[in-house]
Amino acid sequence: MAVVSVNAQSKTQRKWLLFFAPIIGIIGLWLASGWLVPSNLAPLTNKLQGLVTTFQGIFIEALPFLSAGVIVSVLIGEFVKPQHLASFVPQNAFGASIFGSLLGLLFPVCECGAIPTSRRLLRKGAPAPMGIAFALAAPVVNPVVLISTSIAFGDVRWALARVGFTIVIALTIGLIIGAGIKRESILTPLSLTADDDHDHSHCDHDHGTCDHTHDQPKGRLAGLIAHGSTEFFEMAQYLVIGSLLAATMQTFIPQSALLTLNDSSIGFFAPLVGIVVLMLVAVLLSVCSTVDAFLALSFLGLFHPGAVMAFLVFGPMIDIKSTLMLTSTFRRSAVVAMVVLAALFAIIAGLISYVVLV
Repeated sequence: MAVVSVNAQSKTQRKWLLFFAPIIGIIGLWLASGWLVPSNLAPLTNKLQGLVTTFQGIFIEALPFLSAGVIVSVLIGEFVKPQHLASFVPQNAFGASIFGSLLGLLFPVCECGAIPTSRRLLRKGAPAPMGIAFALAAPVVNPVVLISTSIAFGDVRWALARVGFTIVIALTIGLIIGAGIKRESILTPLSLTADDDHDHSHCDHDHGTCDHTHDQPKGRLAGLIAHGSTEFFEMAQYLVIGSLLAATMQTFIPQSALLTLNDSSIGFFAPLVGIVVLMLVAVLLSVCSTVDAFLALSFLGLFHPGAVMAFLVFGPMIDIKSTLMLTSTFRRSAVVAMVVLAALFAIIAGLISYVVLV
């Protein structure tokens, strides 16, 4: 009875959202257009135009990487069998976490591509610590980011330190959250569903019924396209919402207010404050990990190296869009734990770098 009530409430909320979202969108577009906007609302026009431009930039930058992640996910779903994973993935939590944190070297995907890939691996039966470690580490532990970081800073130490800190943090979080806890407590129901050859687009999960008798894709290629498009649009909704939130924060929260909290204005607590400020900037900007090193380099004159390292480590793991996308694979309680632990460990990495990177 309680389940029926929750489902009914959820459907009601969706109906109200579908009703109000277009209205809010139309009002926002009208204000952004500047057409017949009252003079007292004119300041909002520039703000909203900036929001639209920022949203487009974030979304367009992330879209190719989401597409790449979905392609990798579909190929894993088609060609990797559960018995294959069982044969070469360590089944103990520590080994699985290490394996997951290094797997990005084989699957060079950004944070937007790592999450659908992680979910597919988990649906294939991969251990939870491996899925967590991969989702957190893959955006940094891949050849593209290694090369871009080395080029940006002109020093391979930065790239090695960034990758090293990320691996340690990802495998530690994978162990803390994934070891000794039932998968059902960590993963969403969709991530727990075993892969099969059926098309689930006609399943009514609220009533526990499925119809696999019609509209089935014919042939392997058609099946791959159908499954890929379903996964793409499912993940894209999180990307759209996350990009919109990031653009809203960038538009209405001045970045300059955060950047003024540099070393000279804080005194004794400068190292810690600088680290926290640049971590917040990383979340706010939600820049792709393949190009964020060049942005981080511009902060090096304002903040100490430890703060810049925290920016490089924390941003790809936990920014606005990736955090929302994580909720498609992991339960909210697990995502909250990931965010808190990643923040704490990134602060520690920043403090170590403050001493080591001179």
